[in-house]
Amino acid sequence: MAVETLISVDRVTRRFGARCAVNAISFTVARGEVLGFLGPNGAGKSTTMNMLCGVMAMSSGSIRIAGHDIVDAPAQAKQYLGYLPEKPPLYPDLTVDEFLTYCARLRRVAKGHLAAAIADSKQRCGLGEVGQRLIGNLSKGYQQRVGIAQALIHKPAVVILDEPTAGLDPNQIVEIRNLIRELGRAQSVILSTHILPEVQGICDRVVILHAGDLVLDADIGAIDNLEQTFTRLTTSAPAAVQMAGNPA
Repeated sequence: MAVETLISVDRVTRRFGARCAVNAISFTVARGEVLGFLGPNGAGKSTTMNMLCGVMAMSSGSIRIAGHDIVDAPAQAKQYLGYLPEKPPLYPDLTVDEFLTYCARLRRVAKGHLAAAIADSKQRCGLGEVGQRLIGNLSKGYQQRVGIAQALIHKPAVVILDEPTAGLDPNQIVEIRNLIRELGRAQSVILSTHILPEVQGICDRVVILHAGDLVLDADIGAIDNLEQTFTRLTTSAPAAVQMAGNPA
């Protein structure tokens, strides 16, 4: 059976004046794959994720989500996307149920499926007991769970998570890691995090950016020591990319 590519990034570049933040990077993510998206601060990760989600324009290149070009067909592409930014876009004066209802309506979840979609998203993110509580009164960990829940509310084929375990306690981290593994069985997931053991334990592949360049694209099993590999590739001048299957 042919592998279905849900994310395709082809020679994407983003410039801010004379500065090149992302330099002609290319990678793909298949259905059923969790990709670890790594790089030091300033490497171009957030810029790339913003372009993937269609909230920032590319200088050149192309991005396709589930076969739809993010520039030429943004509405079609974005219906397949769920996104958790590093700072979840929450409304503290709403209850959890009110906020998830709002998000589901924005995502055009059919009225007849609204209650089931909200219940499923809450159950998967451990929010079953806090539906009537104001978001502003929740702990940071629970607010992070609400952020993840809004990304999953419409059951997207592609899920992009930026630091999803930030602010969670150890038990909550285990639960979210299990959720990411579950998502990765049938969807495409991009996980951006600074916690390298998290990538080692969850991801199928890893991409590393350094100074706007893609310096590694490898299967996780081909990397003996991710921490050493990351340090070596991000503390020197950017080199030619190492591709999947090649030991790092």
